[in-house]
Amino acid sequence: MNYRLILSVMLIGASSVNATTKSEKAAQVNSHHYFGETPPQLAPLLFEPKIVSLDGLFEGGTFTPDMSEFYFTRKNGKYKQRTFFVIRYENNSWGEARETNIKWPQFSADGDTMYIGKHYFKRTKTGWSKPQSPGDFINDMAHGRSVSASGTYYYTVYEQPDVGALYYSRVKNGVHQTPVKMSEDINSGMYIAHPYIAPDESYLIWDMRRGDGHGQADLYISFKQPNGSWLPAINMGPTINSSMQESSPQVTHDGKYLFFTRGEWRLKNDGSRNYVGKRFWVDAQVIENLRPQL
Repeated sequence: MNYRLILSVMLIGASSVNATTKSEKAAQVNSHHYFGETPPQLAPLLFEPKIVSLDGLFEGGTFTPDMSEFYFTRKNGKYKQRTFFVIRYENNSWGEARETNIKWPQFSADGDTMYIGKHYFKRTKTGWSKPQSPGDFINDMAHGRSVSASGTYYYTVYEQPDVGALYYSRVKNGVHQTPVKMSEDINSGMYIAHPYIAPDESYLIWDMRRGDGHGQADLYISFKQPNGSWLPAINMGPTINSSMQESSPQVTHDGKYLFFTRGEWRLKNDGSRNYVGKRFWVDAQVIENLRPQL
């Protein structure tokens, strides 16, 4: 893996001798965000911009916090195996998508830390550092992790083949502490995976299969109470969840949108199964609409 890949920094909104209005400046800054797609409201929309979805083979991806890069995957059709790409915003336009060996990265809010699998990388003056481990606890991780602004890891451990559990590990004096298993109110389903923790740890979203679901795996959410405890998990409802499989939630760095994957397993001619999923997005107000009034 090319760990020293340098993220380009987008330079827009430079000073001009021509006077511009505040709204015009905002348009200059934001016109390329989300590839110019029409934003969703409270009903999820398919996110499949033509610039990254050649022949409809785009699966999903993630933007860097400054919106200057988009890391994404394509699968099926001519891509017999999932293939990873990056596209960069340079010289006031999106460039050509190129294959990359950076797989499923996540980024801290300031863009200075990149999380891949069980490792993280720090930005340096010459690129990215060598892979670093947050501690031995991460060796038990399976099917996803998310890191809060304070550095707390929320991650899944599979204690049985089909039963996972969510844990968290806080940082104290620069060292991650012994992981804590979350309560049964959270760990009360099968195939628990892909947690997303809000930067301030006020809510947690993940996917799992449970009796009150709408089909396969659904998205669930729990809110943290003022005393630090977590409320019981609640299904995010039939507008978000369907008879298909919803998974891999992630809220954008600007806090505006919730992205998630909706898909299903399909049988191939040889009898094997192949997962086909697409990325959807919805206004993050759906989260606030579920927040209980305490």
